[in-house]
Amino acid sequence: MTSPVAPPVKRPRARLRPEALAAARGGAREGLDWLGRQPEARASVFYRVVRLFARFVLFGVFRFRIETSGQEHLPRGGYLLVAAAHRGWIDPFVVMHAQPLEPRSWFLGSGPSTFTSRFRERLVHRLGGLLPVWRGGLGIESHVRSARAVVDAGAVFVQMPEGTVNGPPGGLGPFRPGAALIAIRTGAPIVPLAMAGTEELYIGRRMASRVLAATSARELLGDAWDGTPLEPEGREELALAKLASEALAARLGPVVQALYPGTVDPPGRPRRLRRRLTWLLLGPGPLEH
Repeated sequence: MTSPVAPPVKRPRARLRPEALAAARGGAREGLDWLGRQPEARASVFYRVVRLFARFVLFGVFRFRIETSGQEHLPRGGYLLVAAAHRGWIDPFVVMHAQPLEPRSWFLGSGPSTFTSRFRERLVHRLGGLLPVWRGGLGIESHVRSARAVVDAGAVFVQMPEGTVNGPPGGLGPFRPGAALIAIRTGAPIVPLAMAGTEELYIGRRMASRVLAATSARELLGDAWDGTPLEPEGREELALAKLASEALAARLGPVVQALYPGTVDPPGRPRRLRRRLTWLLLGPGPLEH
């Protein structure tokens, strides 16, 4: 017997494209250039206070429930975390819920969807945890530098390789090659994290995550790559990134599918504040990064 499929959430009209938003700001700084300091692995007092408040809102007020497992696979720090399926604003909180307070997570995330006001940008800058991307920005090298700085600090560099919140419930969308390119160039351990149930939110929503065993670009590519440095963004590197992305998707996809049925509520269950909560921190329009 198949599990009932959640009804789709109607998405608002598209907003300005990231390129237009960046142009309106007079350009956009990405990653470490925007942060202006080295990423830290330790949790500051301010971060701890904000985290406690967020947990109170998410689990006390909204009564979200996240079942997570596999934390025994987490290294002590200094690794890349690749999470999917990416379906909404709640996903970074699902990632952090699966991890201890320290080492801190640093997300390669969308500047346009996060910096919807100057106040939010200033708050995120002080809080830390985001290394922004502006589509059509500075290219992959700035993000490789960000990843190396995070890993060297003993923290966790988080990527969601689908690059958009649009995708099938209970399945994966196409992976973009950026996460694999960063893994190839840094050589850092990769921890896959499967997530399900975040495509729509309402009071009492159930979600799930599972940490998978750590791997690496070398392991994912097998005999296709001997670890020899490659020409940056050359044909061979891009081909290997595609293979590594496919290998990651092959590991994550079945786990996302297995987790999803446990997050689906019966059709008759009340879905209070469904539209408001689903789009609470996203703002209108399809988001890509």
